[in-house]
Amino acid sequence: MAQRFEIQLIDDLDGSEADGTVRFGVDSRQYEIDLSAANRQQMAEALRPYIENARKVPGRRRRSTLAPARHDQGAVREWARAHGIEVSARGRLPLSAAEAYDAAHSRQ
Repeated sequence: MAQRFEIQLIDDLDGSEADGTVRFGVDSRQYEIDLSAANRQQMAEALRPYIENARKVPGRRRRSTLAPARHDQGAVREWARAHGIEVSARGRLPLSAAEAYDAAHSRQ
């Protein structure tokens, strides 16, 4: 039997169907709200004078604790397990496991 699931976004202001989610920040806090196109436009118009007179702040990038996908995941998992490093059978590898693998193989 086939099943079909749909996610419908509801505008958080007026309960109509939303067209998307808007993310924004105020006072070092991040927020998101689901809005229809009309309410999104109203929000943009209300914020326009503030945005036009504000300074852009460079984004802070957090260092990921997951390894980039450039590694041969199977080889790293096999090596990590052989060296007593716990790794999951699926998903992205911990950055620490990939770094240990790189360090061990850069000396060869």
